[in-house]
Amino acid sequence: MTSSAAADSTRDRILTAARAEFARYGIAGARITRIAKAARTSTERLYAYFRSKEELYGFVAGQEMAAVTEATRLDTTDLPEYAGRVHDYFLRHPDRFRLMSWGRLELAGDTAQAATREIVHRKVELLRKAQEAGHLDPAWDPVDILVLLNQIAMAWAAQHDLADAAAGQVRDPSPEARRAAVVAAVQRLFPATTGT
Repeated sequence: MTSSAAADSTRDRILTAARAEFARYGIAGARITRIAKAARTSTERLYAYFRSKEELYGFVAGQEMAAVTEATRLDTTDLPEYAGRVHDYFLRHPDRFRLMSWGRLELAGDTAQAATREIVHRKVELLRKAQEAGHLDPAWDPVDILVLLNQIAMAWAAQHDLADAAAGQVRDPSPEARRAAVVAAVQRLFPATTGT
């Protein structure tokens, strides 16, 4: 194995271990020593790649944001199905939902925004262009559309236990019913309009 391949392997192991550690413990609770041990490397080696725990989290969160974006593909002509894809993604990957949530809870200002700024700007611009093309109601601020859309789509990832807690009161307890509610809510809020 070349030294470059060994370095890539070490870095990949660090990222895998960090992803699991941050998802489980958050940023404040994560320990560099545990990450290094799980990655089968030293803390010194870890710090050769990432100067701080926050930098490591930012890198991992950025990778996750890119993975979510790729897996869910924002389609401005069909926001309800986009919301359904986001819903599906985070229900399949609750650890990734926790990973992203910790950053929102624990980091503030530029540090919290660094991993997501470019993707958010791109999505807001896509929504703005869809409004200009007549596909979405122009009365909404595009950033409000994005935030509300994501909150609806991720509602069940954050509160998956509520359907069980309301046992006997839920009309349809199936996961399909939860997804259908997400899609219907987005459809009612952001129906597509016909372009002129």
